[in-house]
This record gives sequence, C-alpha cells and structure tokens, in this order.
Amino acid sequence: MSWAGKILRVNLTTGTVASEPLNMEWAKAYLGSRGLASKYLVEEIDPKVDPLSAANKIIWATGPLTGTMASTGGRYTVVTKGPLTGAIACSNSGGYFGAELKMAGWDMVIFEGASPKPVYLAIEDDKAELRDASHLWGKSVWETEEIIKKQHQDPLTRVSSIGLAGENKVLYAAVVNDLHRAAGRSGVGAVMGSKNLKAIAARGTKGVGNVANPKEFMQVTFEKKKILAENAVTGQGLPTYGTQVLMNVINEIGALPTRNHRDIQFEGAKDISAEAMATPRATDGKKHLVTNQACFGCTIACGRISKIDQNHFSVQNKPQYWGASGGLEYEAAWALGAANGVNDLEALQYANLICNEQGMDPISFGATIGAVMELYEMGVITKEVLGIEAPFGSAQALCQLADMTAKGEGFGKEIGEGSARLCKKYGHPELSMSVKGQEFPAYDSRGIQGMGLTYATSNRGACHLRSYTVASEVLGIPVKTDPLTAEGKPELVIAFQDATAAFDSAGICIFTSFAWGLADVAPQVAAACGPEFTLENMAKIGERIWNMEREFNNAAGFTAADDTLPKRLLEEPAKTGPAKGLVNKLPEMLPKYYAARGWNADGTLKPETRERLGL
Repeated sequence: MSWAGKILRVNLTTGTVASEPLNMEWAKAYLGSRGLASKYLVEEIDPKVDPLSAANKIIWATGPLTGTMASTGGRYTVVTKGPLTGAIACSNSGGYFGAELKMAGWDMVIFEGASPKPVYLAIEDDKAELRDASHLWGKSVWETEEIIKKQHQDPLTRVSSIGLAGENKVLYAAVVNDLHRAAGRSGVGAVMGSKNLKAIAARGTKGVGNVANPKEFMQVTFEKKKILAENAVTGQGLPTYGTQVLMNVINEIGALPTRNHRDIQFEGAKDISAEAMATPRATDGKKHLVTNQACFGCTIACGRISKIDQNHFSVQNKPQYWGASGGLEYEAAWALGAANGVNDLEALQYANLICNEQGMDPISFGATIGAVMELYEMGVITKEVLGIEAPFGSAQALCQLADMTAKGEGFGKEIGEGSARLCKKYGHPELSMSVKGQEFPAYDSRGIQGMGLTYATSNRGACHLRSYTVASEVLGIPVKTDPLTAEGKPELVIAFQDATAAFDSAGICIFTSFAWGLADVAPQVAAACGPEFTLENMAKIGERIWNMEREFNNAAGFTAADDTLPKRLLEEPAKTGPAKGLVNKLPEMLPKYYAARGWNADGTLKPETRERLGL
C-alpha cells in the first residue's frame, strides 16, 4: 500500500506537533489528497465556522500516487473552508513540494488553531517542529523560499508559503511552492495568513518504497506513460504550447469571455496567445517564451518559463523581474488579458509575476479587475476613488492594480475582497461574474453549455478543474459533444466531476485525463494500494467525494438557489460567433442534474444516495 500511514497534527495555538496514524478505513473509502483531506476536514470542523477564525483548520495532503513513479505523481492539495466563498475549498498544486512531503514520510499535515506570532513548520523526515518566522513576515514567496533554503543549508528543501497577499488576507490569496506552482484558488493562502503560518519547509529522504505490488506497478506505469506520450494533447500540444494553446481555439469558437463577459470573442487574442509567446518580439528580437518545464515525475511538461521585455514600462528600473520565471498559463493570460480587454503580453506577464511573487490567484484577481473596469466605464467607480484611470484595455491600470492589491494598498484592499463583495458594495452585484463568490475561469458558458452547469454546481464555486467539459465539447475527448446544446450535459458533467475527484485524490495531475480515463488510473492505484481499487470502486470513490463536499456546503448554509449563474449569462445572448443569440440553458439542465445525482429537488441528498455511498 502506497500511503505513508502517518499524519502530522500541528496545534498552532499551543505550538505542539504530534504524529498520528492515518485512518486507513477512511483512506480506502476516500483514497487520499482531496478526498481524504476533505473527509478529515468535514469530520473535524463546524461547517458554519468563520473561515478566517482559529476554529477553522487547514490541511496539506498528498495522494497514494504522490512521490511514486506514476506520471505526474507530484501533486498535493490544500483543503480548508474557503474565505472567498464560505464553501469547502480544495486547491491543488504541482511542482516538487508534494513529493517531498510524501518522501519525508507524511500523507498529510493538519493545522489547527492560530499562532500568536509568525511561525513556519520545518519537516526533515520524521522530525518536525514549529520555528519562528518573524524574519519572514512581510517577505514575498520568492524571498521566503530563498531565506529558508539558506537557513536549512539545503537547496533541496521544498517550501510551500504565502506572500503579502496571504498575510493581508486577500480573499483569493494562494499558497505557492517552487516559486511559481500554486494551490491557487478559493483563498487558501488567506487562511494560512489568518493563522500566522508563513510556510512549510519539507525535506524527505525516505522515498516511497511501500507500493503493494512493485513489479506490477513498474509495468503498468510504464504502459500508461506511453499512452500520454503518444496522445496529441499530452504528447505534443501541451509540451509545445502549454495550456496557452487554447487562447486562439476558444476565441474562434466564440467562448472567450471578454471585457467582463460583455463579449465572447477578443480581437486581441492572437497578441496574447501561445503563438505570440513563441514568436520573436519586434522590440528586441527575443522570444517571450524561454522553455517549457515539468513538475515532479511529469512526462507532459506543460509549464512555461518566460522572460519579460526589459524595456517594457512595467519593469523599467525593476531588474528583479528581468530574469526567466514562471510564464503565462491559459487561465492567467485570459483573466489578466481578455477579461479586461488588455492585449499587451508583457503587461500580462508582469501582473502574473506579481501574482506568483506575492501569492495571489490570477483568475480571481483578473476577473475582479474586469468588474472594476466595467464599473469605471459606467462612472460608478471614479478616478478619485481608484487613484488611477482604469478603462477596459488599460495595461497600465492592470499592472498598477496588481501591485496595489498584492500589497493591500489603497483601492487594492477592495479588489482583494473579490468581485462579488466589490460589486455588491458599489450597487451592481449582477456585474460579478462568479458562482458562490468565486470568479469564472476562461470559458463562456453561452458558447460551451456544459461549462454553465459545471460552474453552477461546482462545490468550490466557479471552477474548470472540477468538470472540464471543454475536453468533450471542444476537443472531442473522450467523445465529441455539441457545445451549443444542453442535451446530455447533466450526465456529461457528473461523469467529469466524479472522475476528476478520483484523479485528484490519487495524487496525479488532471491533465493526464486528456489521454487517460479512470480505466487507466485504476490499475495504477491497484498496483500501488491493493486489488480492491477496481474501475468500479474508483468511480464510486469519486462520486462519494463529490457528494460529501456537497453535504458540507449544504450544512454550511448553501442551497439550490446558489447553483446559478449571473444574469448576463442567462439573459444576455451572445453577440458574435457560433453561439450568437444563445444564453446558457442552465434552467433546462439543473433539474435533470439533480435527478441523475440522486438528489432531491432542493439540492439535498436523498437518503438512499447517502446509504449507497456510505456517507
């Protein structure tokens, strides 16, 4: 069995650190990472707890395949009650930290209470202790990582930390590891900041040596890596262009949300696309994109490393941003770009660097700027209030507001609250493009109907990583469905939601699902953990996790009324592209979704569904 079998429980109030055995009964029912950490959270906190109070808990969790030779086995999740939404928050990250934590011998670290002063947790194999972090408070993620590595005199120490955004409790603050990999959404970094917890430093030398059937595991992981290598998306598209390959594709099919979803096609998409990143600049003849990069154990290598134009206005006299660093992913490029009508690639890269450096979700930040720019153009928010001019398309405003928000300065404090709170304060709640308080990612659900149902029913607020129906509706994976129809979408969304929960909980990257189905994951988990992890059991585990998260949210006060979309998507037809004249058909899809889920008409679980899933 591939679990380490141990949990680290850290009480920040008393400053104590203790080891305890993993609940193996739960591990077999919820697998690991997202599922298992959510089970612990659900059992241990009051669903109505204030997310930023000491009574909330926050958990770092690996999966059974994390740290193994399974492709992409470097993932970890951070699970808590989210301050942006008030719903269950589970944010997933790659890089090397997750594997390091597992190789130190820990499946999970649970933090409870709050420290009276800044601290960080130092883990070296079995040894773990809280240390003073006063000298790290006020430092960026980049500085924190460098200082900790020097202190520990070990460059192989891996660090998961918050920057100024987390310290200032920006409600969508991220937890960042390896400089530019992040548990990015739902404000997990703000919870960390509320507990005076600056970082976790992990160093593991034990490896993961206890897989159930080593010979079988080697054979099956080798076979599955071949599938990834031979697939057009995971073997060619993502390594070459990264997720940014989608910018022109989604724009052409008329589903690229533009200027706060007023439009669904962006005339400047080509300027901020993967192709633009790979083309030499007119200014200095150099390419924006330097190389691609892989996380631990990954055979896809979709990560981008980019270099900003040193003459760009955003980095003049700022040499700290001149080197190669984490480059734009599709979601960030969209949120910082098309969502605000900005087509300046270097400005997007600068804002993205600030998000990485200070630990901030670029999706929620960028989408909130879209709402600010619309309110500015309406005259609701003025230059006097903002401190700057901020019309749609202003690269200068984007860069300045990124700085202000990360540092919690001026109007940046209000932007740090997210678009739902900001738009409500200024009298236009309908202009927040969000569900349950979390901003949409880069797909307009008038042009991709299944994504509307995905957003409305997502347990962590609007999210593309909980059910990526774009794979089917746009890319034809695993089967092609029509993006403009509501037919069959409830079943499609459920299949994606349950499968994704299982992928996440295994400790692997969701991008493998472009080439793998659950039938490819199950034999890897079975070889690592035991023969009971059949395809049927893995599907049931995914469904169990999804329904458990739903039950938590219902207990936290969410109702069927929260499974909705902004009026703009339900009432304002798309103006251009293939979806011209269409709104999202959520009212048609939602009742069928509830029925197929085995829920009541009010969105609560039927007793027989709870019983079947063992909830």
